[in-house]
Order: sequence, then C-alpha cells, then structure tokens
Amino acid sequence: MSENIIGYINDRGELVDTQSAGDSCEGCREIFFDNSPEALEIIRHSTAHLMAQAIRELYPDAQFFVGPVVDEGFYYDFRTSEKIGEEDLKKIEKKMKELVKKKLPIEKYEISKAEAVEKFKNDDLKQAVLKNIPSETVSIYRQGDFEDLCRGPHVPNTRFLHNFKLTRVAGAYLGGDENAEMLTRIYGIAFADKESLKKWQQMMEEAKRRDHRKLGTELELFMFNEEAGAGLPFWLPKGARLRSKLEQILWRSHRRRGYEPVRGPEILKADMWRTSGHYACYGENMYLTEIDGQEYGLKPMNCIGHILIFKNSTKSYRDLPLKYFEYGVVHRHEKSGVLHGLLRVREFTQDDAHIFCTPEQIKPVVLEVVEFVDAVMKKFGFEYTMEISTKPEKAIGDDEVWEVATQALKDALDENGLEYGIDEGGGAFYGPKIDVKITDAIGRKWQCGTVQVDFNLPERFDVEYVAEDNTRKRPVMIHRAILGSFERFIAILTEHYAGEFPFFIAPTQVIFVPIAAEHTAYAKELAEALMEREIDSEIYDRNDSLNKRIRLAEKQKVPYVVIVGDEEVKNRSVAVRDRRKKEQYNLSADDFMLQLSKELQEGKI
Repeated sequence: MSENIIGYINDRGELVDTQSAGDSCEGCREIFFDNSPEALEIIRHSTAHLMAQAIRELYPDAQFFVGPVVDEGFYYDFRTSEKIGEEDLKKIEKKMKELVKKKLPIEKYEISKAEAVEKFKNDDLKQAVLKNIPSETVSIYRQGDFEDLCRGPHVPNTRFLHNFKLTRVAGAYLGGDENAEMLTRIYGIAFADKESLKKWQQMMEEAKRRDHRKLGTELELFMFNEEAGAGLPFWLPKGARLRSKLEQILWRSHRRRGYEPVRGPEILKADMWRTSGHYACYGENMYLTEIDGQEYGLKPMNCIGHILIFKNSTKSYRDLPLKYFEYGVVHRHEKSGVLHGLLRVREFTQDDAHIFCTPEQIKPVVLEVVEFVDAVMKKFGFEYTMEISTKPEKAIGDDEVWEVATQALKDALDENGLEYGIDEGGGAFYGPKIDVKITDAIGRKWQCGTVQVDFNLPERFDVEYVAEDNTRKRPVMIHRAILGSFERFIAILTEHYAGEFPFFIAPTQVIFVPIAAEHTAYAKELAEALMEREIDSEIYDRNDSLNKRIRLAEKQKVPYVVIVGDEEVKNRSVAVRDRRKKEQYNLSADDFMLQLSKELQEGKI
C-alpha cells in the first residue's frame, strides 16, 4: 500500500480510513493525501482530534463533546475550567505542531456501548454522545495518550497534519439546545500542503477586507441595535437607496415576464400554518402569539398568502400558468449564535414568487425561471451552479408524488443540457427543489435562489382550477426566489464588489465637490438635474480643505467624484474622477448627463 493512501471510497460511496479497511476494501477507490474533497474530510477530521489532544495537554481537565468536519473546516466543542480566548490559539497551535513531529500512529479499536458507558462513566459529555449512538458497538480512535469516541475516518499518523490554522473561538450550546450549558468551541482549517493553506489565508484576509458588516458601517448602509433586538437590521438612507434600486430593477423584470404583484399579511391564524404543515415541520422557527384567545403566527414564508389570493376567485386552465410575486417580509426564530450581519437575520424580505400551473407546464415554467436566474446572475457578474435537492426525512406527501416532482425538475434541466448536482435529502419539507449557488469575486460559494415544485400545498388547501373538460383539477405550485432575500443578496453583493457597486445600483452614484462656496449653486443645479433622471448624488461642501473633501468622497467608493470650480461654472462642464476606469477627464454637463443616463439603462434585466 502506498504511504500516500489515507483511505478509500467503498461501493456505497462511503469514506473508509486505512484503520478500518481490511480486506473489505479490495477494489475500492483509493483516497490519496491531497486536497480532494474526500482527502480533506479525513485530514480535517484528524486535525480536530489533534487539536483536542493539544488542548488536553495544555488544560488537563478538558472534557470533549463532538468535533465534526464542517464547510469552513472543523471544530471541537469542549469544557474546561479555564477561560480560553483568541489569544490562546497560538499556544494550542504550537502544541499541535509538537504532536505532529512525534509522528504518532492513529489507531482504532471497538468496544460495546455498555463498555463505553462504563469507560467514560465520569464524563457527562461522553455520556451525552453515547446517548445519540444507536448501535451497540462504538469505535474509539487513539493517538499517544489521547483517545476519543469517533466514527472516523482518520489519517493513519499525525505526520500528515502539518498544514493547519486555528481560526476562532466561539461559544456553543451543548447539543445546540439554548437551555443547555454553553461549551467552548474552537474552529480550524487544514490542507494537505503549505501552498493551499497560504492561499486560504490570503483569501481570508481579502474576505476580512470585504466583510459586509465592516463596509456596511463605513459606507453607512445599515445598522443593528441590540437594545431593539438581535438579528433585526435597520436600513440607513444610503442602504435604503441601494435596496430600492435593486427592488425596482427586479420589479420591472418580473412585470416584463408576466408576473402579477400581490401582497399578503405578515401574521395569520396558527390553524393556517397547521394546515400547511409549517406548524409541525417548522414550528420551532416561528414566532407565535395570541390575539382574542386564538393563536397566530408571524409568517416564516409567503406561500399561504398567495394560495388564498389564488382561491379568491375561480381560475380556468386558460389562466395558467399564473405568476404571483411579492417582496414578502418574513420572520424566523434563528438562534442567536448563528446570526451574522445581513447574511443570517430574524427578519428579512424574500423576492418571492409562486407560479400555479398544470403538470404539463412544469418544464417550460422551470426553464423560464432558470432563464431569469441566468439573466440576474450575469448582470451582477456571478458564476453559478445548480443542485437538485430531494426528499428530506421530515417531509409531507407521498413518495410517488415526490418522485414525479423530482423527475420533472431533472427532465427540465436534462432536455436543455443544463448541468446540475444532486443533494440527497436536501429538499423543502413540501417538495423537491433546484438550489442556485453563486460564486463571488474571491471564489466563495453562496446559496441564493431556489425553484421548488410543490404538489402538497395545493392538496392541503384544496386549490383547484377548471380544466378544459370542465372538471376540477389541482394545479401544481412552484415556489421561486431569484435572490433568496434582499438582505442576504445585498450582503453578498457588498462583499463581491468590496463596496464598489456598479453604477445602476450604487446608493450614491455621484459626489460633487465644489472647489469654493461660490461653486455650490452650480453643483446643486447639476444634482437636481440628476435627480430628475433618478440618479442619486451628494454635495461635499463642508468647511474642510478641498483635498480632504476629495479624500472623503473617494472613501465612499462612489462611481464618480465630480470637481466643479470657476472653469466648470464658466463652461458648464464637469471635471470627472471615474473610479472604475481609474481615469480623470472633462465633459460638458450635457454629455455627462447623457453618459450617466445610458449607464442607468444597463441595469435592466
């Protein structure tokens, strides 16, 4: 066996490490020590144990809960009597490197669950882990004098684990239960080689520079107020202008594609959510209250409102497909530990739509939505991939109905040569879906739009249309969002463009800097002319030096900074500093207005 083989993929697609393989992996695909997804999962899982071993040596009373691999690397949850902060990460890393140099073999052995309960009888965290293991046999991995319950897989020796970085310290509730004890969680990342780790570190530095929370404050886009409530964003004037421009572009695009605007209430009787299945499948994420002795729920989704609007009058097959869209405000009870700027909030607005159609119309409707997605993503410079998500464990509806809906999505993409992946079990509780994942300017992937086929809610709410033969039939309901939510998409846009938004959505498109007080009247005249063209501008005429005002204007990352002085007033011209072209030039005021009006038209989708 090659020294660079760290595991296998068996005929069921499962990862198996060399400690577990034995004869059962003859003919299995080999996993080499590299940066493939399978190898990184083994490397990162092993580095989590390496970190735990280092923590135990530094903090002997440490007790460990779980240490899984996650999208951003790995983490371990643990308890110790000492307070651990960011400043302690370097000390832990140093100890990890010492353990790597010892080239400790990583061994696996199995014992019965009853033996494990006895072995870890003085460790309540291990007992909590054991309660969640259904099998009667458990595996333990050991390296040096450290061992822990684990399914694996792991590399065969700590010598493979040179290239890692511990990234942050956080708090985590035991088992994710907000009423349980708060444990310490340390996150980390690991790669097979030094160059990959270096590239990742450079990307993280760039991500920090682009962080939408930092830029949102610097550019005065939005704010949060903990006294008012966590996860509830406030839009400042500049951010509200940015958001409004995005909403208007999408509004016009929807109308051109035959969508009708609707608006539903933000609160409905709880019985509605019981009928839909949200109460049973999503109730823990809802905000519930009581009015006049009856239970109500703030909507976490917009679908029920659109169903009730559809049912308000008799619909014919000639009306289908019928497309409703709404910028729907929804509320979801996210745990405080996962809130993250605009990316994860408790109130947000979806660019939501529901299309009612016949089964025969599913494919053309889905393809039209995919075209819409493509147009939006290209407009903002995003590359994207699509993924079909299938029936989850917690779902409503018959398997047969799910199969029909899932196959319709596959057929729609297959017949048009569109590539996609499969996310087994990742569907919504009421139907399969296509998820759109975009890639930003520094290579990060984000989940945004979605297309979901739903046979279940029309059945639950007895939704019907009159067919060509005058019989009553159920429509298919297609749930669809292009951006996902305005909050999340604006956060992604802010980081994608590093705050330098394209002209057509920039919150401030032009900043005028009059050289002296006598030039301010001309700047105001130009600003008013731009407002007539729906172009936002500001005038920096404060009592500061000219150079300082120009510096402050450029820090706002606006597309154009325009200087006006005696020559500009006299010739009715402008001295332009073009941020994107990194050029300075002079134009007549009329030509500048014409140039900006043309650029505004480029925002159409």
